[in-house]
Amino acid sequence: MSRIKLNTPSNILSQNPHSVRNKKEKKLELAIGRQVHLFRKKLGLTIAELAEASKLSIGMMSKIENGMTSPSLSTLQQLSSALGIPISDFFSRFEQEHEAVFVQSGEGIEIERRGSRAGHQYQLLGHTSRNSNNIVVEPYLITLSEETDVFPEFQHSGLEFIYILEGIVSYEHDGNEYTMKAGDSLFFDAEAIHGPKELIQLPIKFLSTISYAILEKAK
Repeated sequence: MSRIKLNTPSNILSQNPHSVRNKKEKKLELAIGRQVHLFRKKLGLTIAELAEASKLSIGMMSKIENGMTSPSLSTLQQLSSALGIPISDFFSRFEQEHEAVFVQSGEGIEIERRGSRAGHQYQLLGHTSRNSNNIVVEPYLITLSEETDVFPEFQHSGLEFIYILEGIVSYEHDGNEYTMKAGDSLFFDAEAIHGPKELIQLPIKFLSTISYAILEKAK
């Protein structure tokens, strides 16, 4: 059984969840700068290399990436040619709409999943149709009752996080068993076999959030 102390230095998160980015990105210069930086990193280029390829100075490249200047159309054309992307891609973050899904209590959509055959009740709590990172996140409220059979044989791509709201369950993951009660959580690689092995105290309710990447089809 693997237990990790989340307050160890090796587990400090690299992303600040409280940082404010949207207000800044409403400024076109900053939105363009972030896109230039993103595409440059994807190609593994340094600022100096991209500056040379686009026939711009290193100082100008730095100002563009940091949103400190408004690049002209001809400058954007030079950058698009060097990066091998259409000019319109520089504006995608500025024009992108961000979705939010609000689900009131008891209004989650009941759906059929593999565990439904074993009496697991699934309520989908949200879904987004637009995601620039090609990552799907599916949050579920799962209920296990007296009619539920144990089913420790789930296996799918991605990562999963479960948080127990009510009841007690023995949950298995990759051969390890975890006795979980209200307030306990488990975060794991969903490629390994997992699922509830013993229903200790019913009813059992828990949140399950599954995330996985959408693989692009080969052209």
